[in-house]
Order: sequence, then structure tokens, then C-alpha cells
Amino acid sequence: MRRVVVTGVGAVSPCGLEAEASFRAVVEGKSGIAPIELFDASDYACRIAGECKGFDPTRHIPKKDVRTMDRFTHLAMGAADETLRATGFGDFTDLMKERTGAILGVGIGGLGTIESTAKTLAEKGPSKISPYFIPATISNLAPGQISIKHGLRGTNYVITSACASGAHAIGEAFRSIARGDLDACLAGGTEAAVTPLGVGGFAAMRALTKRNDDPTTASRPWDADRDGFIIAEGAGLVFLEELEQAKQRGATILAEVVGYGASADAYHLTQPAPEGEGAQRAMRAALADAKLSPERIDYVNAHGTSTPVGDVLELAAARGVFGAHADSSSRGGTARSTSGLWISSTKSVTGHLLGAAGGLEAVFSVLALRDAVVPPTINLQNPAPEAKGLDLVPHEARNRPLQYVLSNSFGFGGTNASLIFAKA
Repeated sequence: MRRVVVTGVGAVSPCGLEAEASFRAVVEGKSGIAPIELFDASDYACRIAGECKGFDPTRHIPKKDVRTMDRFTHLAMGAADETLRATGFGDFTDLMKERTGAILGVGIGGLGTIESTAKTLAEKGPSKISPYFIPATISNLAPGQISIKHGLRGTNYVITSACASGAHAIGEAFRSIARGDLDACLAGGTEAAVTPLGVGGFAAMRALTKRNDDPTTASRPWDADRDGFIIAEGAGLVFLEELEQAKQRGATILAEVVGYGASADAYHLTQPAPEGEGAQRAMRAALADAKLSPERIDYVNAHGTSTPVGDVLELAAARGVFGAHADSSSRGGTARSTSGLWISSTKSVTGHLLGAAGGLEAVFSVLALRDAVVPPTINLQNPAPEAKGLDLVPHEARNRPLQYVLSNSFGFGGTNASLIFAKA
């Protein structure tokens, strides 16, 4: 199997319109959660979200073409431009482009376009439906539009696995390159579900927070007072490349992908399996793929959504996989331990990007390795009892040499994905 490295990253997030700005805000603990501005949410139980404020799609798409795409594709196009620019894609030959794919994760797709088109149908009739409705709505047009713009002629498809979509996309791209099907691939996730139906639907499930009066403290993974997640939008992409090709063209190698594991709970529509059993299997599979013992992992970028049930079951899964390596009590407590396993949730800052979460958190994992810094879990004022003995990096980022980082993504339907990145 061939080795696979990361040679570029890109992001559009509630914390910044590029990867570096987003990561800097996450490290500094500057929340991207605020009152919803994309629509009038005054009648909604949850009125806050993580929006990509200031994003201008015309920076990446000709103005006349913007209306042919949904916002989830706009965001993907922005992140793709940054990622490909960072990796030096402009120097790729036509032959290299034939061996370069685009595999993206999208959890929901063009929900905003569906809503507006349904209104048009009801008010004006079928003759007024836009001919771009279907191309704008279907999920695979995110990588499809990127492929058309940049000439990526390799494997091109979408993975839809709820909130694990972006991580699954990176994992499958990694395997495609490792086994020789591709030499390079743009991979990650994109989502734009901060819409009336998106927010209303998750609120109807009682999955969202009701902390409307204090948006920046509303996302509080593992805190005893957490009451639901904060929906967010954005895109996070990585450029994966076969190691020898990257070296031959003098690319900057940011990290190496060394492990990928996936599993199904086969348990419940929305609730994780007891003890996070499915999540445990995904992490163990990633470790086996990387040929690593659990003790080699320095940091876990957790799924950590700020939900009452999911958060504690992920901690149970971490204990099951990492055992004593995750126990900070033997290292003098959680305040400033410099060894063992650190765990944090960047969703405390960004909110939950659904199908794009795994992509954005892969970007953060790669940059954490590069900069030897672990982002904090903000708003962890009153840790839940289940968090006792675990170092969840509360409040402030910490510097530490990192060799291996594991990133978790889990989704409705019991779908789980774990990725392991190694220092370049």
C-alpha cells in the first residue's frame, strides 16, 4: 500500500473564511456562534447558529453562475479554491489531473434551494420552477462543480453518512490513493443547512440548544449544563496525495494520513450504542490500519457535539479504547498534564457543521500537528461526572509536540468514522 500525505487544506467556517483564520480563532477560543441572520428565526426554539458571515460566492464563481448552485456548493467551491492554491495545483499536468479525484461528504445537500423552490411551486406553479433546481440541489454537484472548474478528471462522488460524511470521504479518498486507484484527491465535507427547515427540523427533535441569550457559551461539550448542539454551516477540505508524487514536485507536506476506521452501531436511529461500542470499533480499526497501539495517540479531536447523551458515550468509548492512557489522574490532574491523551472538541467554538464537520476537523487536526498546539474545549465550566479523570483541554489551547492525532465523526443511523494523522 502506498503512503498518503496532506499537501493542502482549505476551509470556510463560522470562525473564518479561510483555513488559517478558522484555526487561529479555534485555538484562541473565539466562538463563531451568533444569532441567525440567514433567515428570520424569531419564532424558532433555537435562534442561534454558526454562519459563514461575509462569505461572497462571487469570489469563487462567476456571478451569472451563482444562482445555478445551492449554498453548500458555494462554500465547497471557496474551500476548494484555497486548498488547491495551497497545494500548488496550478502546476499539475493534464495527465496528473486525470489521476486526481474529488470525494466530498454532504449530509443533507441543497435544503435551502428545495425550500425556496417548494414555495415557488406552491405560489406560482410548476412552470416557474428553475431548470437549475435539480443540479443545484443534488449533493454530488459539489465535487462535480469543483471538478468542472479545476479539471479534476479522476474519481468524483459524494458520500452521505450524516455527520460522519466528511470523515468518510477523507477515509475513502485515502484508501483510493493507497491502493493506486488515484494519485491525488480533494476530500472533505460541505454543508449549508442553516435554513428554516434545517433549524426547525433539528429543533423538533429536541437536538438543538435553547441558550439563545448567550450564543458564544451555548456549545459546551461535556459540561453538565449542556442542552443540545448548535447547527453550523461551512466546508473543510484537504488535498491528499501519494507521497512520492508530492516529494517529486516539491510540495509542502503538512501531515500523513496513516489510519482510517469505520463501523456501524446497528442499534438506534439517533442514539449511539451503549458504551460507545460502535465508536470503539471505528477507533480500533483506525489504530489497526495505522499499526499503532492506543498509547501512541497524543490528541483526539472528538466528535463532542454538546448533546446530553452523545457526549458521555463518546467519553465511554475513549475510555474503552485508550484505558489508562486516557486517565489524567495519574499525571497530576487535568490542569497542565504534558503527557498521556488529550481530548478536545472544536465544536465548542465552531458549532456542528453536520456533514462538513469531519472535513473541517480534519483540517484542524492537520494544523494542530503542524503547529504543535491543541485547541481548547471552551465553555467547559462544570464538567459532567462522566468526564472525571480525562484531560479535555478546558478553556485554553496548549502547546505540545504531537506525533499522532485521531479525529472522530459519528452520525445518525449509528455510522462512525475515525481518521489518524501523523506529523509530517
